[in-house]
Order: sequence, then C-alpha cells, then structure tokens
Amino acid sequence: MNILKLKKRTALKPAQMIVIYYLMAVVVSTILLMLPISQQPNAELSFIDALFTAVSAVSVTGLSTIAINEVLSVPGTFIFALILQFGGIGIMFLGTTIWLLIGRRIGIRERMLIMTDQNLPTFSGIIKLVRNILLLFMIIELVGAIIFGTYFLKYFPTWQEAYLQGFFASVSAATNAGFDITGESLIPFAHDYFVLIMTMGLLIIGAIGFPVLMEVIQFFKHRGKIPYRFSLFTKITTLTFFSLIVIGTILIYLCDYNHFFADKNWHESFFYSLFYSVSSRNGGLNTMDVNEYSMPTLLILSILMFIGTSPSSAGGGIRTTSFAIVLLSIYYFANGNKNIKIFKRELVMEDVVKSYIVIATAMMLCGVCTILLMILEPTLSLMEVIFEVSSAFGTVGFSMGITDKLGVMGKIIIMTLMFIGRIGIFAFLLILGGKPIKTDYQYPKERVIIG
Repeated sequence: MNILKLKKRTALKPAQMIVIYYLMAVVVSTILLMLPISQQPNAELSFIDALFTAVSAVSVTGLSTIAINEVLSVPGTFIFALILQFGGIGIMFLGTTIWLLIGRRIGIRERMLIMTDQNLPTFSGIIKLVRNILLLFMIIELVGAIIFGTYFLKYFPTWQEAYLQGFFASVSAATNAGFDITGESLIPFAHDYFVLIMTMGLLIIGAIGFPVLMEVIQFFKHRGKIPYRFSLFTKITTLTFFSLIVIGTILIYLCDYNHFFADKNWHESFFYSLFYSVSSRNGGLNTMDVNEYSMPTLLILSILMFIGTSPSSAGGGIRTTSFAIVLLSIYYFANGNKNIKIFKRELVMEDVVKSYIVIATAMMLCGVCTILLMILEPTLSLMEVIFEVSSAFGTVGFSMGITDKLGVMGKIIIMTLMFIGRIGIFAFLLILGGKPIKTDYQYPKERVIIG
C-alpha cells in the first residue's frame, strides 16, 4: 500500500514528461550536431554553440550563434532538417507516429502527453489528428521543396545545390524555424515576389494552428453536402491571426514611410511591410537588415513577436487566442458586460482567466530576462535586448545582430526563453506548480479594491 502511494506521489505529470522529452531532444540534437559527419572540414563548433543551436532548432526559433551554411555539411543539413521536424510538428506528434508504425498501443497517458504538448482541450480524436497533420506536413514540405528547388535552378550553379536549398527553405518555412543555408536569409530574394509569396504561404500554414488546418480540410470535404460549422476556436484564431497581419503591415509601412521606405516604390514598400508582418509572428526570415528599420517599427515587431502564432502550431509567444480574449474582455467590461459573446457563442470564464495568466506570466518572464541581460551585457542597448528577448520567447529568430555577442550566461537566458516559448506558458507553470488539491470546504468570500 505504501509503495503504491509512493508511486502516485512520484509519478510525473504530463507537462513534466513533455519537458523531459524536449530536453532529451535537445541533448540528442546537440550530440548529432557535434558529430564529424554533421560538420564541414575544419569547421569550429564549441559545445555551448552546439547546445544553443540545438535548443533553437528544437524550439524552431532560428536564433543562432553560428553561420549554419559555414558549419554544417550536406549530411548535417539533412540531420538539422530532421531536428526541425521534431520542433515544428511537435515531439509527441512524431513520437506517436513512430509508436503507431511499430504497432505500439496508444494509451490514455500517451494521449494526455500529446494533448499537453499541443495544448489541446481534449484527447478525443487525437490519433486521427496526429496522422492527418503528419501526412499534411509531409505533402506540403515535399511540394514546397519541389517548387522551390525547380525555381532555384536559375539562382544556383548545380541542380543538386538548387534542390538542397529548396528542400531546406521548404522545411524551414513550414516548421516556422527561420534558419537558412544561404548565409543571407532571404535577402538575395528580397525582390523576387514569387519566393516571398511561397515563403509567406508556408509560414502561415505552420503558424495558423493544426486544428484550424484540419477544420479547413473538413470544410472542403463537406462542401456541397451539408453545411459545415467552424469551431469558435478556429473563428477567433483565424480572425485574429489575419487581422494582426493586416494591422502589422499598415503600421510597419506608416512608421517607416519617411525612413526605410523613403526611396522605395509602392510594391517594394508593400512587400517589405507584409513580409515582416508575417515573418515577425513566426518565421524570423529576413529580406533586409532589421537595423535599418526605425525605432517605432522595431517596437512593433517586438510586440508582434511577443504575441506569436496560434495555439497548437509550430510557433510560440502568448498565442493569438490569449491576445484576442483579453481584448474582448476589456471591450465588454468597458461596456458594462461581464459575459463575453462572439460569433453567437459565450466564452467560458476559465479561458478568460487563463488568457490573463498567460499574458501576465509572459510579461513578467520577459521583463526579468530583459533586466538580467541588461546587467550581464551592459554594452547592449535596451532596444536590442527587448528585440532579442521578444524574438526568443516568440520563437521567431529575428535579431539585431547581438546573438553571437552574448556571453555564456546571456546565451543560457535566451535558450531558456526559447525553450519556454516552445513548450508554452501553461506547461511551464505546471512544471513549477504542484498537483491540484481538491478541498471539501470553502472560505467566506470578500471583495477587495481593484484598480
């Protein structure tokens, strides 16, 4: 009896198991990157840089202290692309697929792990979701690699290099990783609108959220048969996601109208603004040096990175639904309404509380990390640190060029932020907190003064 009680007390929670799995993925990735086969001849890769790159890859952030194209060999590039899959699609998604292939039964605990990893509200139909998402991403990345590779034939001297670049560009964009093997991100393609549109399309697919993608597929399957009703989650996250892209594009354009865009024509200005509005939420790919943007634009990009992508996607941040629910709650409270109604549905108050918890925790976390970095790296400006912290937490990958200048402690802080951004705020809080205790009594309620 005592042994059973001890096992129950020491049993790890799903959130803790998820963290262990991701830490294991980081360790394995670090070892793989340090293998001689993964590196070019005479390449120098220290342990801390290999660890930083592994954390960035597993969290699909894109921040790097090394030049990927100068360090990784061709086999190393394929190994790195595999690491990005575990980060982008999710370690539990790919792990479940392996379990299914070897004939292992997927029990309740495994389903709870998938649910925790992807922040899903229920594990009903979760195995079908895993299969569909994996198949969808394989098709998308394959098609993207073929289109990119064929198109890149005019940019690269050999077909092998063109298709290698195309393959990595497709994987990096679809998983929202933001890494590149060109050595210049997308700067060489800044005026190639086909490459930019393809990249933005893949970035959006990886960031919009896996449940949304599945509902869109179901919508097209049901079209012409019976009316299909999208879930409230899909409606809110899609509306918020694309509204932020539009608002971000407009704000970036207005803030740099007389600065970076002063000598650009309308379509150049539009594509720069649109691309950075999309890439700042997930990809971290560049078409120019972000240091050329004005201070207001850099602040806007930092806010967009902090918000991030949709829940259950390849990206990080506080997520679109948290941001939308907080805005809705403020609007309804200002109008004297306690209940939040949207799309003929009423939000559950628990979700509203969770949204505030996510944003408050994220702000405190990023604030503390900003202060620590300012103390540890006194030569850096506040804007550079805020930008780097927002990029790490949002698992975006933008930088004002300070990543490789950070000391060991600075790199550890950024790695921690990237890791938390990938597993999510709730998983982070569940790790810190204990098991919920059910009580059979309540204390008298009393009001306190707020505001």
